[in-house]
Amino acid sequence: MYINPTLFTEFIHSKEILWLGIDFSLSKFTRKGFEITQEQLRTYFNEWNQLVIADQKKYDIRMSFRKPIMSYDLSAVTKANKSVRISNILCENITIEAVHTDEGICEYLRQLSTPQQHRFALIFIVESFDASCKTGAVWVGLFDTVSHEPVLCEKFLKVPSGFGTKNYWGRIFYNILYDIRSYAYYRWESLVKPLVINV
Repeated sequence: MYINPTLFTEFIHSKEILWLGIDFSLSKFTRKGFEITQEQLRTYFNEWNQLVIADQKKYDIRMSFRKPIMSYDLSAVTKANKSVRISNILCENITIEAVHTDEGICEYLRQLSTPQQHRFALIFIVESFDASCKTGAVWVGLFDTVSHEPVLCEKFLKVPSGFGTKNYWGRIFYNILYDIRSYAYYRWESLVKPLVINV
């Protein structure tokens, strides 16, 4: 996990957040559970991204991140997801090579070209969907759209559930937002509490 105390303190006092969507360009999926075509893969990428947009009451970014104002712009992740080839994303097992580090994700955030409707932007970067052990690994990335400096990145491991590929793995994103709303945000605040008090 990485957190920039100064920037996160400024984020706490901000009222706005920009949702960039779910990025699959760094992902690995187990071949088991994803016997699909390239076109089906792209369809799932779009459908998983639309879950958050279509049902903002269920996938409640505002509530999870304590922001009354949320805008969204999926153009960056849509472009990134279109570059993914099914031959590159599928593997027999999720191995250590598929695991990204805090430093790697932070560097990825620095290189993102994003709009600047709001100062702070949020992105989910999927590391892996492992059907063998029924686990999804997703990085939550928050960064400053002006300086491109990372504010926060943390990997969440969640269990999918439900019927059908879209809903089964889509549950991962709901579980992450629930975790942030109920636990993680308080933990992040506690890490920067001395700075918050002094603001």
